[in-house]
Amino acid sequence: MAFNQSYCEASSSISQTWVDEGISPCFYFTLVPTILLTVAFFLGTIHCICFQKYGTAMEPKFIPRSCLFGFQQALSVLLLVQFLGGIVWRAASGGELPGYVVLYGCFSVLAWAWAIALLRVERRRVLVMDRTRGHSTVLLLFWAVAFSAENLAFISWYSPHWWWGLEDNPQKVQFALWLIRYIGTGLLFFIGLKAPGLPRRPYMLLINEDERDVENGGQSLLGRTEENQSTWQGFTKKVRLLVPYLWPRGNVFLQLLVIFCLGLLGIERAINVFVPIYYKNIVNELTDGRSWHTVATTVCIYVVLKFLQGGGAGASGFVSNMRSFLWIRVQQFTNRVVQVRLFAHLHSLSLRWHLGRKTGDVLRSIDRGTSSINSLLSYIVFSIFPTIADIVISIIYFITYFNAWFGLIIFICMVLYLTLTIIITEWRTKFRRDMNQQDNNAKSKAVDSLLNFETVKYYNAENYEVSRFEDTILKYQVSEWKTQASLAFLNQTQNGIIGGGLLAGSLLCAYFVTEGKFKVGDFVLFGTYIIQLYTPLNWFGTYYRMIQNSFIDMENMFKLFEEEEEVKDEVNAGSFHYTAGKVEFENVHFSYTNGKEILKDVSFTVLPGQTVALVSSWTLGAGKSTIIRLLFRFYNIQGGCIRIDGQDISKVKQRSLRAHIGVVPQDTVLFNDNIRDNIRYGRISASDQEVEEAAIAADIHDKIMAFPEAYDTQVGERGLKLSGGEKQRVAIARTILKAPQIILLDEATSALDTQTERNIQASLAKVCANRTTIVVAHRLSTIIGADQILVISNARIAERGRHEELLVKGGIYADMWMKQQQAQDSDSSSDTEAKDRKSEKLQAQSTSSGHSH
Repeated sequence: MAFNQSYCEASSSISQTWVDEGISPCFYFTLVPTILLTVAFFLGTIHCICFQKYGTAMEPKFIPRSCLFGFQQALSVLLLVQFLGGIVWRAASGGELPGYVVLYGCFSVLAWAWAIALLRVERRRVLVMDRTRGHSTVLLLFWAVAFSAENLAFISWYSPHWWWGLEDNPQKVQFALWLIRYIGTGLLFFIGLKAPGLPRRPYMLLINEDERDVENGGQSLLGRTEENQSTWQGFTKKVRLLVPYLWPRGNVFLQLLVIFCLGLLGIERAINVFVPIYYKNIVNELTDGRSWHTVATTVCIYVVLKFLQGGGAGASGFVSNMRSFLWIRVQQFTNRVVQVRLFAHLHSLSLRWHLGRKTGDVLRSIDRGTSSINSLLSYIVFSIFPTIADIVISIIYFITYFNAWFGLIIFICMVLYLTLTIIITEWRTKFRRDMNQQDNNAKSKAVDSLLNFETVKYYNAENYEVSRFEDTILKYQVSEWKTQASLAFLNQTQNGIIGGGLLAGSLLCAYFVTEGKFKVGDFVLFGTYIIQLYTPLNWFGTYYRMIQNSFIDMENMFKLFEEEEEVKDEVNAGSFHYTAGKVEFENVHFSYTNGKEILKDVSFTVLPGQTVALVSSWTLGAGKSTIIRLLFRFYNIQGGCIRIDGQDISKVKQRSLRAHIGVVPQDTVLFNDNIRDNIRYGRISASDQEVEEAAIAADIHDKIMAFPEAYDTQVGERGLKLSGGEKQRVAIARTILKAPQIILLDEATSALDTQTERNIQASLAKVCANRTTIVVAHRLSTIIGADQILVISNARIAERGRHEELLVKGGIYADMWMKQQQAQDSDSSSDTEAKDRKSEKLQAQSTSSGHSH
């Protein structure tokens, strides 16, 4: 082994920065480790002092466990080891060992050891007001400088003093070590932007908040996400959801369209390469004085290519227009499938979810989500991938047909452009997400206010509602301004990078033309190609932002897709088979929320054809309507069993069960359609005559015929154009039309006057004859004839029996009966007194009239 006593090789000096078309290795390998060590030691020492003095040690439970952080550490150790390995290899190879090699290895080892120490400090300690995303500026700067230094090696592409030739084993080993450094430093920088080993949220917030409160409180219906969460989190999962919509299964025609469109995309890439080349050929042939026939042929080929390409890359050329036209069918398929699937999913969700939903939020999320899927597919398939392909092709082309300097200029511009675009766009994500949230709030308040316009009128609250809506608009506009301002900043940054790259490349190309190394056509080729390349690159930031915005818009929709069905059919659930209609509740326990049971150990049996009434000493929250909902399987019970004809209803398919049960709810909501179709909803296939017969049975036919448009009368949104009694009778007619074997009446006559109630009771008696019926009642006079009356008190069945039996017991039911009879007598007395006063008044008016005559 021979040691060279000089610092540099014998043929060079540290004062020489440029040797044989490249940077001097002695100068480069002295400068780089010195800068790295300076950054690591000086800035790193300040960093450590601040963390030790002002920071606090994190509790282990708040430190995220991350495989990516382990990968970060492993990369750092690998880089440190390769520096040591490089020194050992140079020393053991038997060749000369210049001083700069020793300095490079030692300084680099020290710098990277210090960087690993900084990484561990950030992992264990945290500043009180530390940011929640990305590593510290010191570490990011260190990794950025290290990665940039490795990129400088490309400048020495043609220098014999570097390893690019791979002519012997030493050069191959050095190239392998450089490759490790290049990949390792690049990965560390980009992973460092995410900082997987650090908490996602401020540490003080983590240690002061109650975890259960965070889980249960402050969550919106659609699952509000963290403000600092990256849009690309869960990217793989989102893409998996998108792929089925891109590839239309079961439709061979659309599949062929997708393949053909992708083929057109490849043709566009080839055309983009040949258009500048033929433009260069035209210029060279004109300057060289070629024949008219040759020039004309080249011009015609160029025009044809330009016609196929359009005004520029990504512009509306023939191929692009054809692809866009053919893609319309695929886009429509995607839109339809997404909306239908989401609509079906929402209908499969439980009653609990629908009672808590915000209709305005849900509608806005569906609108934005479905439109964003089409945008995503279009941008990813026809914008992002082609742009990346154009960049790679251009770098290879310029390195091959020009020289490495042009490839390096394009590469540096691409890296700077894409890196800054991603960083700035990720930073401004929170503004877009907040703008969406404020938009949802504004629309939700508007929808809620309009749906409850009667309440607004009752309390003269129009001005209050308008001011509340204006406040939400102002908040939305604040978020919108931040979004637009950050967008303008991003655009200026991108323009600066593109302008700098274009200036550097054009000056270099013009220099080579003046030196006689290039022709004028080569300058035209460079200018045409670079502008053609920068056109999609300039749009790349827009594509990235649009893709990110689409992901943000899709987040709420994906949350809807992730909502679990609370009531599901079992995997091997069979169909329900009705035989007689015997209903059994056996030791049923149920609660809407933990800690408050609505039903405790409830057991009763309804024999086929019997009518059972459910009453309670108070109207609200006793559990009467809950029994109806459980029987209809709106909820799953927590204990016990519900059987119909000996079949556990949790073991059969919901659709088959509900086909045999008819419900007349307490609060009837009608569709914004005509009366005929609202009644026909009970059985979609029913004829008009059957609809009218059901209306006659519900004692509403004559009322409907009195309307100007009869059965074609529009009922308005939620049936608001009808009175409460009319809506209830439409609901009864709807159930009569369904002709179910089991009937559930949830205070079906609560909104009716006495006379109409008697008529409806007579109709219901005919309908319920020989059918198993469960009635929830408040007016005890309506259930006197029930086969069994269940009195619910304190979530249990307190009394049971027929009307006469319960009166004899003198318990809760008897007390309720006495109170209602007294109230009814009082109302009758008040009505009699009112009639007497009216009679006396009329008599007095008649007497007065006689005296006047």
